[in-house]
Amino acid sequence: MKIRDFGVEMWMNAYENDCTHNLAETCVRSLTVEELLDLSGKREETLEQLVQTRLTYGDIPGSLRLRQAIAGLYRIMSPERVTITNGAIGANALTMLTLVEPGDRVISVLPTYQQHYSIPESIGAQVDILQLREENGWLPDLDELRGLVKKAGGKVRLININNPNNPTGSVMEEPMLREIAGIAREAGAWLLCDEVYRGLCHQGDPYTASVADLYEKGISTGSMSKVYSLAGLRLGWIAGPRELTERLERQRDYHIISVGRLDDLLASVALESREAISTRNLAICREGGRLLAEFVAGEPHISYVKPKGGTTAFLRYDLPMESAELCRRLQEETGVMLLPGSALDMEGYLRIGYCNDPGITEAGLARFGEWLRQF
Repeated sequence: MKIRDFGVEMWMNAYENDCTHNLAETCVRSLTVEELLDLSGKREETLEQLVQTRLTYGDIPGSLRLRQAIAGLYRIMSPERVTITNGAIGANALTMLTLVEPGDRVISVLPTYQQHYSIPESIGAQVDILQLREENGWLPDLDELRGLVKKAGGKVRLININNPNNPTGSVMEEPMLREIAGIAREAGAWLLCDEVYRGLCHQGDPYTASVADLYEKGISTGSMSKVYSLAGLRLGWIAGPRELTERLERQRDYHIISVGRLDDLLASVALESREAISTRNLAICREGGRLLAEFVAGEPHISYVKPKGGTTAFLRYDLPMESAELCRRLQEETGVMLLPGSALDMEGYLRIGYCNDPGITEAGLARFGEWLRQF
């Protein structure tokens, strides 16, 4: 199978270990095991469970405890409608490998995580891009979506969206999600929403509505990485109709078997403690968002649409260089790491993560600002 190089991951692999101020980080500041145990209030109980856990394969679909906790994140899900995967990256890949065949029509928003258009292309599907635009607040134009469905003769296999959006931080509210679900329903299409940042809306309810709750062919993918600050667990999930779950379970035997039992246990503890983790993480996001807003307001070369959710923002810049050159020079000269828009097929922009340690964010923005003053 031939597939395009994964721009974001290749850039992160090449540069992440050599920076001093990582402003490309997309997780809220990661928890230590000790911090997780403290937030859970279950230190001794969990430690006892950890040391007594036999390191076999365990429950192949994931423990009932874990799947119940994940089902609790939705309005109408049950454990039988949840499939456990190796991160959201595994969830997205497994879903597309299960649903997409050569010759199918797939629609994906852009910018988004590259999986959503490169994996279908590698399978042999025809992928149509629904371009998100800054002037629309990085929200999809639903008339354009209808036009893409019409262009496909009304025969679309899968529509891929991302909410809250990576890299822009835009948030689709429930009325828009219902309208997208209606478009998918008319086309008979599955609707996959990468909801890995669901739980990090900065105002009001931190959890957006989920397409898995709104549409009979809606699929939600999520993980422990961003919202719960536990990327090291490498644990994600797919929530959707039971019909899909049964097909996923057959496909997963070739790719996953099971996730680690210790990961399963710690993820269960974290999800059962999600209110405490959410309070911590939303405070970090809001402080980072404040620092970023102050920075952008004072930088004539930088502008953005203020993100409403997630951990990243998409910065427009007006310097006479391509984004990859800018990011390389910035890191070489200051130690500050950003992600070039070109890694997301969006030249002229920079993705910044602002929910790492606030001290790193503040210091990194100060160095970035000093560097910009030479232009």
